[in-house]
Amino acid sequence: MTITKTQEGNKLTITLDGRLDTTTSPELETEVRENLGDVKELVFDLEKLEYISSAGLRVLLLAQKTMNKQGEMKVKKANESVMEIFDLTGFSDILTIEGA
Repeated sequence: MTITKTQEGNKLTITLDGRLDTTTSPELETEVRENLGDVKELVFDLEKLEYISSAGLRVLLLAQKTMNKQGEMKVKKANESVMEIFDLTGFSDILTIEGA
């Protein structure tokens, strides 16, 4: 998986490309923990994310809990299979999900 970060002021966009699973989620968790200091808006761009496992969902939940205290978090461009996982797990009710 490739993680690309773009920071514009207090807004951080994290773009994920590949598979977010038990192998790759620790890397994303480290990025989230180390980069949310003064972030008021966090955006996950999932356009190129092929798959997300429960370990990946846990990292998104961790990020959401952090951002609930200091700003807002959005998930953008999730494909059909990722959206299905969000729907089945109830994450579509927890996360702010936007289309393209």
